[in-house]
Amino acid sequence: MYQREFWACIIVSPRLYICQSILPVFCSAGFQSSLYLSHTGLSMNPPLPTQKAKEAALLLQDALDLYKTLDYEGNNLVSTDYLFGPARGQMFGILICEDSEGREVILKAFSGQYDGQWMVPGWVGPVANPHSYEQIVRKNDALLHDLTHRIKNEKHIDTPKLVRERRKLSQKVLQGLYNLYQFQCIDGQPKTFEEIFGVKLPPTGTGDCCAPKLLHWAFTHDLHPISMAEFYYGAPNRSGSREHKAFYGPCDDKCQPLLRHMLALDIVYCDPSLIVINKQGGMLSVPGRGADKQDCVESRVRRLFPTAPRQCAVHRLDMDTSGLLVIALDKDAHRSLSIQFMQQEVEKEYVALLKGVVKQEAGEVRLPFRLDVNNRPYQIYDEEQGKWGTSLWKKLRVEPSPDGLVTRVRFTPLTGRTHQLRLHSSHPKGIGHPIVGDRLYGTGREGDQLCLHACALSFSHPVTREKLSFSLPEPF
Repeated sequence: MYQREFWACIIVSPRLYICQSILPVFCSAGFQSSLYLSHTGLSMNPPLPTQKAKEAALLLQDALDLYKTLDYEGNNLVSTDYLFGPARGQMFGILICEDSEGREVILKAFSGQYDGQWMVPGWVGPVANPHSYEQIVRKNDALLHDLTHRIKNEKHIDTPKLVRERRKLSQKVLQGLYNLYQFQCIDGQPKTFEEIFGVKLPPTGTGDCCAPKLLHWAFTHDLHPISMAEFYYGAPNRSGSREHKAFYGPCDDKCQPLLRHMLALDIVYCDPSLIVINKQGGMLSVPGRGADKQDCVESRVRRLFPTAPRQCAVHRLDMDTSGLLVIALDKDAHRSLSIQFMQQEVEKEYVALLKGVVKQEAGEVRLPFRLDVNNRPYQIYDEEQGKWGTSLWKKLRVEPSPDGLVTRVRFTPLTGRTHQLRLHSSHPKGIGHPIVGDRLYGTGREGDQLCLHACALSFSHPVTREKLSFSLPEPF
């Protein structure tokens, strides 16, 4: 192991970079773990705007083409020939940030190791300490290889026992490696794999992709992310899912859970005008009354996008309802999207689980409700002062649950009244079957999940007028 000065770049003009030393970091001496597996996976939509980062990424591609080394700003020792050999290409990423003085900082990273090296001068390093990582691998690598060799070449009665022994040792090694990872999040608090994935081990290679490495470095050094883009460089991968110089979003299976925690938002779509969030049940859409109710989608969006309007949520979901929520990132977008909602031009669908067996196959519910001022936020039926709301519904299927049979229903609300679907489900003049987990209008208890999910959302983009449609599977 040896020390090198690691460099980040502050951009001054499109082709002029001033390198500034950030801090010394440990660089790998070239040990490549036999446990490390590359994985392409499916791509999620980029969670940050991409345009500025793509411009910088194209410049990086030009530099890689010209110099044919990764360390072109230094000693030109790390050749790109590796990417066009048997190992094939890999993912690279650019993250543009702002420091505390408003200067733009460009960070770049590669996925996993590069030709056996965790660290290359000029590039963001891994989240885990490479020295500690290699110590764990070296300690167990010989034994794993020996067990593998014996299983492959010694066909005898002890083979199943050897397979179990190898599996147990592999799990132990992976757990030790994952314990080295702590991901710095936008709120300043680090999170471990267990806090993100629970007791189940995540896929091999999780945490070593470009996006989590870049965001971890940024949050560790008080940099605010602005734009991020990732591209593949080198010979196409064996499955044909990655092409030379093509741009891709972060991988879905490994990066999506990490980024949801690191950014404190589950971002389904993002562009300079708007973002679409998968709101988790239990989170407020907008701030409530009192200091304990300020954490919400709006406050988290403004933390990530400081120039977003103070009231940036175009519509709302109940705190206990999960699913798709659209947020405007500027006033013009907010105005355009709000008009679409008011004029009922936005298409919305929900999925819910209703207690019991609903006998009808489909229907329409139109009922009036108003706030019970003595029991907020409870709504009561009132034909004179209530606001009329209309919902279409269709039965999908009846299925078992721990508490008996339930009915899965798809709702299409034609209006957007407070608690509309919960009321139309539970009220005797409606469907007459409350939503599972509903603490206000059903038999749900504290801590129960409300089984109501905004699964589909479709509207016109406020700038391009292009039709945007999103869908998410329900989490129940």
